[in-house]
Formats: sequence, C-alpha cells, structure tokens
Amino acid sequence: MTSDTFPGRRQRIETLKGALEERILVLDGAAGVFLQGFGLDEAGYRGTRFAAWPREVRGNNDLLILSRPEIVRDMHAAYLAAGADMIETNTFCSTSIAQADYGMESLAFDLNLEGARLARAAADAAATADRPRFVAGAVGPTNRTASISPDVNDPAKRNVDFDALKESYAEAARGLVEGGADTILIETIFDTLNAKAAIYAVQEMFDALGFDLPVMLSVTITDQSGRTLSGQTPEAFWNAVRHVKPLSVGVNCALGPDLMRPYVAELARVADCYVSAYPNAGLPNAFGGYDETPESMSAHMGEWARSGLLNIIGGCCGTTPAHIAAFAKAVDGVPPREIPAIPPALRLSGLEAFTLAR
Repeated sequence: MTSDTFPGRRQRIETLKGALEERILVLDGAAGVFLQGFGLDEAGYRGTRFAAWPREVRGNNDLLILSRPEIVRDMHAAYLAAGADMIETNTFCSTSIAQADYGMESLAFDLNLEGARLARAAADAAATADRPRFVAGAVGPTNRTASISPDVNDPAKRNVDFDALKESYAEAARGLVEGGADTILIETIFDTLNAKAAIYAVQEMFDALGFDLPVMLSVTITDQSGRTLSGQTPEAFWNAVRHVKPLSVGVNCALGPDLMRPYVAELARVADCYVSAYPNAGLPNAFGGYDETPESMSAHMGEWARSGLLNIIGGCCGTTPAHIAAFAKAVDGVPPREIPAIPPALRLSGLEAFTLAR
C-alpha cells in the first residue's frame, strides 16, 4: 500500500487486521429497513437535485446518497452509536447495471464516491483513539446473472456478460476507493461468475493504482438446499474464490440465523481467512416484514461466537440498530474464531467441492 495517500487509511487497515486477531468485530445492519422507516414518497426520494428526473425513482435507496445525504448520514451514525466497528457504504445497488432500472447509469461513480465519503465522515466522527471505526465499500451483485438464462426456453441466453459486469464493478470500486473505503466488500454473491467479474475488476484496479485494499467476500445461500442460486455449495464457492486471499469470507442475507448456521460452520471449517456472518432477521413473513427480534437473534449470535465460528458479525435484511446493539453485547469478550491451518491440496470447484487425495 506504499502509494495510497488517502489520509490515515494505511494505518486504519493495519489496525483493522490487528483488531480481528483480538476480538469479534461488529458490522452494521440493514440499510433498507432504516431508510424505509422515513416513509419517503416520490418527492422525498428525488429531493431538490432530481426534482425533474423523467423516471420514477422511489425505492432507489442508493440515490439518497445524492438527494438526501442527511438521511444516510443519520443511518451511519445510528449504527455506529449501536456499537458497530465497521459500517457499509449505502451502495449495494450503485453499479451502472443496477441503476439502469432508473435511467441513472451515469450516476454510478458519483454514488460510490459520495457514499464512501458519507460513511468515512461518519466513521471518523465516531472513532476514538482506542476505538477506531472502519468503512467497508459495499459492492452488490447487480440484478443480472452471468450463469443463468433469463429465458427457460433458451438455456444459452444471457442478459449480461463477464466484460460488462467487470466494467460496471470497476467503476463502482474506483469510486469507493477514492471516497475513502478501507475495504472492498463484494456481498450477497448469488452467482460465482458475477463475483469473479467483480474480483477481476477490483484486482485490475489495484494493479493500476499501485496499491490494494483488503477484499471481503460474502455469499448468499438462497434456500435450504444449501446452495447459491447458481448451484454451488459453500465449500465449492470457497474453492472458486480462495485464490483471492480475501480478508474474510462469509454468508449474508436470504436466511435467518437458525437456517444459516450450517453454512457459516462449513465456511469456518474450510476457510483459511476470517469468517463473517450477517443473517436476515428471519425469513420474510406474509406481510413482507421480519419477525426475529434483537433478543432472539442475539441468542443465536452468542452461540455462534462461543462455538468458534465468527470473526465478524452483523445483520442483513430486517435488522436495525437495536439488533446490532444486541449482537455487540452478545459477542463482547468472546474470543474470535481461530483461523485453521489448512494443509495444501488440490482443491477444485464445480457445483460441489472436490479435494484430490494425496
């Protein structure tokens, strides 16, 4: 990282690595449920800057970075006050591919740049000499998949390709780095080929910049089949991405804590890096809400921590600052998971993992 001149980032990254050796770090919770709590209408999403935008923008939570930054700032502050060590940028959908739904592809870089600046300012304001706070630059999966056809009658059809994904991810990642993110978090991975495009884009960017940031990966297991949408088991996914040498790998979204535990345990067993987990507050109920309370979820989180599965814990859909405060209390003082020594072997990845016996 000798060429990175962003103020204090090199020292923060070293501090982050040191903290992970000492304790379980707390990530923030959901952005959607917090932002939706403001009950914004179409005009509320537009703000002044986008008052005349020709297409509907309601529901574009990432746009609030530019149209209502004070709301995003309040969200970051709330999670930091609840005990989060690390906050994510509000950029889950801030790729040109995802923003095409609103005709806002041209805003992708600015969304990531300003999203990282907002999170950086909030983290710096909450940091103390003995409690630094970190920013994870969030890169979501986009709303397209490179591995699966959108047409059941045409298995070979695709609505996106690797190069288009790579370019879209690269633009987003550049904004996050320039805005002050400490890590790049490629999250909610449902298609490993999409993730590989993001990884390639990030590594190519690091080569061009002359320095790198830690990369964090988080996969989503979409249902109780125990597989990603593109069909891989957690161990097979790990074999497909382990060459990146990420700072952490983990599981987020889709499932509540009771159903997610086996997949977190599987990664904790095979991954020679730190392990993260940020589950939903249960599965959505009939009204689209989430039923897991801070108390019910923190009981699971505490057990996971005591069982040696965790290095980073947070919340995904349906979680709030109250959930994060409960998680922080549940894992306080519990030793972090020890990274296992994994013996060298030929490990391959298809839908299933394969290890060649020696």
